[in-house]
Amino acid sequence: MEAVKDVWDKAKWGVLGFAVLLLAVLLSNGAWYQIEEQEQAVLVTFGKAETVSEKGLHFKIPLIQGVTKVDTTIQGFPIGYEAGTNEVVASEAVMITSDYNFIDADFFVEYRISDPVKYLYASEQPEEILKNIAQSSIRTVIGSFDVDSVLTTGKTEIQAQIKTMILKKLEEQDIGLSLVNITIQDSEPPTQEVMKAFKAVETAKQGKETALNNANKYRNEKLPAAEAQADEIVKDAEAQKQTRINEAEAQVARFQAMYEEYQKNPVVTKQRMFFEAMEEVLPEMKVIIDHGDGVQKVLPLDSFIADQTSGTDDNTAVSGAGTQDSASAADGQ
Repeated sequence: MEAVKDVWDKAKWGVLGFAVLLLAVLLSNGAWYQIEEQEQAVLVTFGKAETVSEKGLHFKIPLIQGVTKVDTTIQGFPIGYEAGTNEVVASEAVMITSDYNFIDADFFVEYRISDPVKYLYASEQPEEILKNIAQSSIRTVIGSFDVDSVLTTGKTEIQAQIKTMILKKLEEQDIGLSLVNITIQDSEPPTQEVMKAFKAVETAKQGKETALNNANKYRNEKLPAAEAQADEIVKDAEAQKQTRINEAEAQVARFQAMYEEYQKNPVVTKQRMFFEAMEEVLPEMKVIIDHGDGVQKVLPLDSFIADQTSGTDDNTAVSGAGTQDSASAADGQ
């Protein structure tokens, strides 16, 4: 009986010691953990992980359960420059555009942990994966824009396309991170020499635009006057055309009338045509009429023509280059 009692006493003291030890462990800091605001915890029990997101004090079984807390606030990292010194990181910043120009482009990526379990166990370095995805997306999008768009007007569209591409790749990788935003901080030619050349090109482009605007202004000022002048020339040409047509038609009608008279009396018509031609060729010539009795009369050519067309048989002579018989001259015609 004494032996049994001794064993019982030892067992009792052993159980009591274990209870005291267990109580000490439960009351120690290792059995409790606190979850703060903007923080979550991953509780691992026998290799199985689960997320604890409720804020406050939580209990875990020592030596059996493990807890890892993660920060769920928005975090970020730069691409293309050092965060502390703002020095350019050439390997990240220098890129090539669609028109084969080199530029320095700086970005800042904002992200947060969306799934703590995947963040801790789906990959070893999720931030590095995100950074590589961001750099790849940036170079792809920058390479599809020309240098003018990257440096000036296309930044908003570039950011939107990069963000869409990163979100798609993060969804495929499923590493427990989500993209909040990506912002292009700065973009410029990579060296001072290239920057000066780029500024010279921009100045030339502005000069080109100014010259085009001035040319368009000059054209708008001169074109209406030129069009009016051209319209006036066309109208004058049309008027001259009609005048010549009318004159030609009149000459044809006159010729037809003359030809009809010629058919009726050819001799008289020939004489008349001869005298009219002489009147045009020798308008100042005077006509001397000699009747054969030694008396000469000087008459105007019109009177002479009138006398001839009325049927007189007088002989005529023209002074100047010589004298000849008018009737013979008319027959010669």
